[in-house]
Amino acid sequence: MACAALAGIGLSALAGAGKEDRVVSIPAALAWGVLAAGVINALVGLLQYGNLAGDLLPWITSPTAGRAWGLLRQRNQFGTLISLALVAALWFYAKRDSRRMRAGLVAAAVMLIAATAASGSRTGALQLALIAVAAGVVAWKERRSTSDPIPARRLPPPLALLAILPLYFALNWLLPQLAAIGTSSKALTSAGALVQRLQPTALGNESRLTLWHNVLSLIAERPLTGWGWGELSYAHFMAVYPGPRFPVLLDNAHNLPLHLAVELGIPAAVLICGGFLWLVISARPWRECDPNRLMAWGLVGVILVHSLLEYPLWYGPFQLVFGLCLGMLWPARASSDRASPPSKKTKAWLPDGRKLSALASIALLSFVVYAAWDYTRISQIYLPRDERLPPWQDDTLAKVRDSWLFARQVDFAELTLTPVTHENAARMHALAERTLHFSPEPRVIVKLIESAELSGREDEARLIAERFRVAYPGAYAHWLRHNPGDRAPAP
Repeated sequence: MACAALAGIGLSALAGAGKEDRVVSIPAALAWGVLAAGVINALVGLLQYGNLAGDLLPWITSPTAGRAWGLLRQRNQFGTLISLALVAALWFYAKRDSRRMRAGLVAAAVMLIAATAASGSRTGALQLALIAVAAGVVAWKERRSTSDPIPARRLPPPLALLAILPLYFALNWLLPQLAAIGTSSKALTSAGALVQRLQPTALGNESRLTLWHNVLSLIAERPLTGWGWGELSYAHFMAVYPGPRFPVLLDNAHNLPLHLAVELGIPAAVLICGGFLWLVISARPWRECDPNRLMAWGLVGVILVHSLLEYPLWYGPFQLVFGLCLGMLWPARASSDRASPPSKKTKAWLPDGRKLSALASIALLSFVVYAAWDYTRISQIYLPRDERLPPWQDDTLAKVRDSWLFARQVDFAELTLTPVTHENAARMHALAERTLHFSPEPRVIVKLIESAELSGREDEARLIAERFRVAYPGAYAHWLRHNPGDRAPAP
């Protein structure tokens, strides 16, 4: 899956690196797509916040009143999408001098800011503040410049951009009143939800601080080589920490540099992050004047800020935007207009940029279609028989074993659906061991303990039971209560 994600970002970058002499340029298409997705999700999120999204079920999920996540089911991903849309709106404002369009963009921006406030996302609030400050600086520099021959290509006044911040906090107070959530006191409580989430008392064992402390402990155990790609969840399950423990399954460090360090080792993390930072500094984004490249830097910046707190680059839509922006920022793009044309000999072996972009787009589309088809197949295992598509109603597991994108999900399904017996104990033990590295959750752990006991591995069963007790005390107690005949090994 990691290789597939990197391939997707790379293909997106090649597609984004295509030349712009076409009917619809890549920057315009990207901006339209991001802005449309953001506005639609903002509208849905505001309906969810006011408990008015019931008529849209089952096409969307609806959280409890007073919460908003649009179509993304997660407030920080929602906040990042809204921030991306705000960057796209600023690009349109700079590129279009129509008063009517600019008025519409201002209205859309207010709705986007309101959606960020409704989400209660701290990540979204941080991104909003950074966008306001960065855009304000760019607008200030534009107004100081005397060399810009096209004054219409300007952002709003710096003070108007900085006003985004007080507007956000005003909407954070106003929205609960407009939504009429319960009594006045409850509305005021909801209005202060973001402030409450920033208080130290709100930080329990499930906070990022506990998570990062656990990850740093794991890094200290294997600083040079890491635990291996995709092994963080297994390492967390097996680890014994000196302090508080993050109490749920942990498959990402919620910080990209830390995640690279814990899974690949500190040297690899320094090489990757340092190399990327060197490329960014070499590109000097603070000197950019071209609106297209400024938008690309803004979109990349929003995703990178989120990557310091969670893992947006593990999701296809953010991978696509990130890759397209890298293509737009391709070093050759910045100097293509100034560089001398290549010689005939060079042209013979250099691929045409438009052809390369088209091929990358076709390859990316083909990959997305294949992934969607493969996901559809694999998902049938997790559905009741009468809800499965006809080709996969019977003997489903055998028909999907050849998946390479979702092979670990197939193993998980086989493990959880197959009872452990004396006859299959050895095979199930091997499958459970393999699946434990993919998803060390209670269902997998129980199968590993049972198969270890039946295959004569009492010491291993005892060790896994002890790790089960520490990692998931509630699930462990439930297992003991509901399996009186299966005596768990004494820890």
